[in-house]
This record gives sequence, structure tokens and C-alpha cells, in this order.
Amino acid sequence: MRFARIGPPGAERPVVLGDDGTPLDISRLTDDIDGSLLHTGLDEVREALAAGALDPIEIVSGRYGPPLTGIGKIVCVGLNYADHAAETGATLPTEPVLFLKTPDTVIGPNDEVLIPRGSSRTDYEVELAVVIGGEARYLDSPADAAAVIAGYAISNDVSEREFQIDRGGQWDKGKNCETFNPLGPWLVTSEEIPDPQALGLRLWVNGEPRQDGTTANMAFGVHHLVWYISQFMVLRPGDVINTGTPAGVALGRSGGGYLRVGDTIRLEIDGLGVQQQQLGAA
Repeated sequence: MRFARIGPPGAERPVVLGDDGTPLDISRLTDDIDGSLLHTGLDEVREALAAGALDPIEIVSGRYGPPLTGIGKIVCVGLNYADHAAETGATLPTEPVLFLKTPDTVIGPNDEVLIPRGSSRTDYEVELAVVIGGEARYLDSPADAAAVIAGYAISNDVSEREFQIDRGGQWDKGKNCETFNPLGPWLVTSEEIPDPQALGLRLWVNGEPRQDGTTANMAFGVHHLVWYISQFMVLRPGDVINTGTPAGVALGRSGGGYLRVGDTIRLEIDGLGVQQQQLGAA
């Protein structure tokens, strides 16, 4: 199933997309697309969809909001692709590098991304987002991870590299500027993505190809990450994991290519749709 939330900010309506892409109203089954739905309500939606019992929704606004609301936490994984680590001059870690993003960085997949005040090195990162649908607490092994994954989405882990690297302290100050996590357009349930390690990821800036990678090249795969993170914190329904980015970010380019006001970013991941953002000023 492909879930989405359509409408203006703060007034999005929950839908599931039919086979032909028609948005079908699920508001009689759930108030919104959140951890509660992912934990206990997917079967009811699946049955209603299969029975043809859902009505098409009249789209007043063509805007897609984030496909998930009520996010508890966003756990991000750094340096998770060998080619990305190499381009930035970093050593591939022996254990996953973790940091957090706050849920209020999340915006819709096509909403405006704001360049922070004082920024000189705002960067882009196309990433596979893992959406949690069950509690993961001290999982015994990576083999247990699939049972707690509700689905997947596209995430743009926007970063300000000067804030992140040159200003001291943790990475958080370069990762949590407003609008720094476009998410969506869809939340695609896990049965639609049988192998999360076989997805192509691509990103363009102003039509120029910048990133073209595959999740097969993750240093630590999706199931390993869910298991590993569960050893340090409890993952709950509605939490999100940003799993890292392949090579091609501006930080690793000899010619630079950091984002500027007026630029357009386009992202896609196989089976998960397309994002496109324009850059504005904070």
C-alpha cells in the first residue's frame, strides 16, 4: 500500500493510493497516518482497499504533506555508504554513526526548503527512510527487524556543513534547521519493498545529476540498523530512521555545488516516488 497525506499544511487528509494512483479516503478508518495506524490499523485499511470499500477523495489542494504525522524521533545514520565516506575523506565506521533530527524539521516532499541565515554550505542528501511500525527494544538479531518495519519513504537529509563540521560540538546544529527534512510523497508499506537493499537512489540539482547510488552499497543494511539502534534506544511506531546517503553530495565535490536560493532539488528512489523542492531564504 502507498499512504499519503494530501492538503494544505495543518489540514492534510489521510489517503491510500489505488492501483491507478487515485487517492482513496481513509478518514473513516483513522484520524491520520501515524504510529497508531501503523501499529494496529494496517490490516483494516488493507481489507477495505481489497474490498473496494474506499471512496475517491476530491483533491482541493494538490499538495502532498509528509506521509506520516506524530513522529516521535528521527534517528539518522552517518557515513553509511563507502563511496560517501571516501568522498568526504572519512574512514568507514566499524559501527553505525548515529545522530538525531527533531520531528519539527519534517516538511512535505515538495515544500520550500529554507537556506538558514548565515549559511554558506547548505547540502542535500537523498536517503531511504525506514518507518517503524512496532516496538523495537533490544532486538535479539537483525532477523527480528523486518517484523517492526511498517514501510519506507524518501527523505532528504538537508545539512549545513559549516554548522555541522566547523562550528564545534555535535552534528545536530547543522542538521536541525527548519525545513531540513522533506519526507514523502508516500509511505510505502514493507510488503511492496521486498528487498530494501536493492533500491536505486538519485538526486539532481537544477537538472544536473548529483547522486546516483544503490542501497546495496550500505555499509550497514536496513535490518542491521534497526537491530543496532534498538540496543541503545527504544524504537516505537511512528519513529523514522534516515539510513544514510550515497556519494555525490556537495561536501564531496571538488567544484563545490552547495545550494543557493532559487535552486531546485529533485530526488527519487525506486518504488517510492519523487520529491522536488525549491530553495528559499530563512
